[in-house]
Amino acid sequence: MTDTTAIDNVIPRADIVKRAARISAEIRNVKLSGDLPDQVIGAINKVLLEHKVIFFRDQGHLDDAEQERFALRFGKLVPHPTIGATKGNASILELDSARGGGRADQWHTDVTFVDAYPKISILRGVVIPPFGGDTIWSNTAAAYLDLPAPLQRLADELWAVHSNAYDYAVKHRASEADRKHFDEVFTGTVYETEHPVVRVHPETDERTLVLGNFVQRFVGVPKYDSQKLFDLFQSHVTAPENTVRWSWKQGDVAIWDNRATQHYAVNDYGDQHRVVRRVTLDGDVPVSIDGRKSITRIKAAKPQANAA
Repeated sequence: MTDTTAIDNVIPRADIVKRAARISAEIRNVKLSGDLPDQVIGAINKVLLEHKVIFFRDQGHLDDAEQERFALRFGKLVPHPTIGATKGNASILELDSARGGGRADQWHTDVTFVDAYPKISILRGVVIPPFGGDTIWSNTAAAYLDLPAPLQRLADELWAVHSNAYDYAVKHRASEADRKHFDEVFTGTVYETEHPVVRVHPETDERTLVLGNFVQRFVGVPKYDSQKLFDLFQSHVTAPENTVRWSWKQGDVAIWDNRATQHYAVNDYGDQHRVVRRVTLDGDVPVSIDGRKSITRIKAAKPQANAA
């Protein structure tokens, strides 16, 4: 549990407002910057570990550089492994609905197709439509605890293959621009990594489920049975009781523990413009309950079709 006394001495309890019972809190009256005192950064991290995703309103003073300076206080910046970072930045990933690739409307944990996927993601609202475009997060530690004991034991033993190369057209109602971006950029290098379905969180020791839309199959389980098992476990992750929905305003910042959450960007804003910018912090390789580490099996350039 979080040391609430220590946090109270830095961020008043009245400024930490829960948004849902099992996940999320909004922190008020904190102006984010790279110059915040160590005690404030430590308190923010403790609230994050407890609530899994935290929100800050009215952070319109942040630009890309200051977002990265703030993020550096929590660890090492890491760019997206296939898309990279926007020009002039170390790790900023721009998700722009007008440019393709900006509608992440599938449940996922960021970048689980690599072994040491990011530990923390920090997302800033830049252009927010007047309606729609909410993001939903789920608590994968709570989802694990909700599993009946026999299903917990099964999950503890399972490993899953995650890849960035999947049937995008089937999983997304995507525009032609989005599909082109996916084919040419997102899968320019193909990754395939084996993760335990249950990892031990390196800071809280909680058991969390590692699933989401990058899962292709379970190791040693036929594809048909894998899909049935995936649907069963994933239904616990996305149960409404384990989720929170955030309605964005320009200047909002969301920070989530990518080791203990999944999220979904709701694609309900039509052709309105939406821009958010994300920074990610380097993570560690997941460890299963029996001490085994995740392994990347494939990292290769995407095969190119032969010319006619």
